[in-house]
This record gives sequence, structure tokens and C-alpha cells, in this order.
Amino acid sequence: MTGTRSKLELRGPRVTIMATEAAARVEAIFRALGASADVARQVGEHLADTSLCGMESHGVMRVLQYAAQIREGDLTAGVAPVCRETELGAHEVDGGGGIGIPAMRLAFDEGCRLAQERGIAAIAIRNCGHTGRHGAFADDAAQSGFLTFLMGGGNRQKWRQVAPHGGARAMLPTNPWCIGAPGGAHGPVVLDFATSKIAGGWIYAARSAGALLPEGCLIDREGRPTRDPEDYFDGGAILPSGGHKGFALALMGELIGEALLGPVSVECNWLLIAIDPARYRSASRLTVVAEEILEELRTCPPAPGFDRVEIPGEREREHRAAAKGAIAIPEATWAQITELARSLGVA
Repeated sequence: MTGTRSKLELRGPRVTIMATEAAARVEAIFRALGASADVARQVGEHLADTSLCGMESHGVMRVLQYAAQIREGDLTAGVAPVCRETELGAHEVDGGGGIGIPAMRLAFDEGCRLAQERGIAAIAIRNCGHTGRHGAFADDAAQSGFLTFLMGGGNRQKWRQVAPHGGARAMLPTNPWCIGAPGGAHGPVVLDFATSKIAGGWIYAARSAGALLPEGCLIDREGRPTRDPEDYFDGGAILPSGGHKGFALALMGELIGEALLGPVSVECNWLLIAIDPARYRSASRLTVVAEEILEELRTCPPAPGFDRVEIPGEREREHRAAAKGAIAIPEATWAQITELARSLGVA
């Protein structure tokens, strides 16, 4: 396995765990917490695959957060999402107050099905917890030939994480955006990013691993730069990505998530738009032209400090292939997961 690409500066070692073992451990934990076999399997597989892709901020580490939310009554374990049509003719997925990964999977599946029928579809996703690595769902949809746009927000009263541009206090959630498009010879192009300089998951990952975060991402409660995740939990804030641009995207997500979609019951609300590109161009021609664009960008000479120009979405797939089924998890984090399993009677 190649070295792990991480934003964490660890103070301790990593331990190598096979993804199948990690997925099984996570699945068993959620079964013990009352989740159905299907929900537990989906969550375990999603988190393990996310770690395989090098996104440890949204990977196996998240079992600690989800389990704590279930134990504290913020999430319900024994529920499954449902998709329905509202009285006004809109489509929505109701997560039932459970972990959001199965809800987001259902939304992408239904959104693509409806887009194939109608050319374009919009689905709201409500009443669910953390929805995992959105790029995984967008990548799958693009592999099936669909263009997807996902945006979310709301619940800033609970999730005050990010300072607005020019501000020194956390006011907004990280309000991610995700766009997935069919690509060229190397697969889909996928944008998946928080509107903050760093995703909130990296802060939790740093805390559980006893690590420091990169420069320029956090401020403490006095507005001073810091790398210590504890300063964030002590009243600090994440800075917006790209200054005013990240703030503007976060604000749009907040307006869509709450002003448009209504009150938030668990974490935040999401709007998914799915488009069938076949209504505009044949899949074969789209792939040819997309590859012409992407290959031209790949041939751009790298700037100092870079090896090459990377296409969004390809790094995760390359990391998964190079990992050969193994995940390098901070030893401190895996110890916490092991202790959680022991406390639930999971062997």
C-alpha cells in the first residue's frame, strides 16, 4: 500500500487494517446499536470504502460520531429511509431521523431513475444525520451516465462551524456542494467539497487521533490562527474556502436548505438535481469530447511543488486501487473504535 495522503499531522503511529475487517467491525457496531442488517451493511461498506479512497475525514472514524449520536438520542438506529411524492408534486427522501448514508444512496438512485424517465429530476433529502462522502454517490451516478448536482445547508443554530468572510465567529455550517459528471477514459469527474477551508470531519479526525491541522484553516475564539482542533471546540471557527467565494456558496446552500426546503430536523437539508445527458448528446460523443478536454489539462506543465495536474475525482479512485484493500488508520482512532465495539459486546 502507498503512503496515506492526509491533512493530519499525527503525533502517534498508524495501524494497517484490511477494509473488509473495518467494514465488518463498523457493521457489527451498528447492528449492536439497533440498526437493520441492510443499514448497518451500507454504512460499514461506505465508511470503509471512503477510507480506502484516502478521505479519512469521512471514513471509518465516523463510526465514533454516529454511535455517539445514537446513544445520545440525536439519531435513531432502527429506521430506513423512504422516498415519496409530496402533495405539491415534489419528490423527497425522508431519512426517518437515522444515519444519512442510506438516505443519500436512495436519493441518488431515485433521482437517476426519474431523470431517465423525464430528462431532469429534483429530490429533497430531509430528516437524516450525516450523509457520508457525497463523491461516492456522484461517482456511481456518473458511471451510470448521469450528471448530478447536490447542495445542502440549514440548521446553522446547531452547526455554527464556519466564520463568514470578514467575520471572526462561527455562523454557518460547512454546507458542502457536490457535482458529478460523466468523464473520459479515466472515469467520471467529481467535485465534492465543503465551502469551508477544511471539512468538519477533519477536525474530528484530528481530535480523535491527537493530531494537528494544516495552517490557515482554523481560528480560535479570539479570531487568532490555530492548528489545534481543541481550539475549534472551545469556541473557534473554520475559515471559508476561497474567502468571499466559499462564503457565498455556503450562504446559497443555507438559503436552499432552509428557506426553500423548510425547517431542519436533524443535521441539514439537501437538494439533489439529476440530469440525463442523453437528452443533449450521445454518451459516446460526450466521452470523446470530455477526454479531449481532460487530456489537454493533464498535459499542462506542473507548477513548482506539484507533480502533475490532477482531475477532480481521479485521486480517490487511484488511492483505492493503490491501497490494495488496506486502510492505514491512526492507532489512537482504531483503539477508540475497538473500545466502542467492546463496550457493545462486539467481538
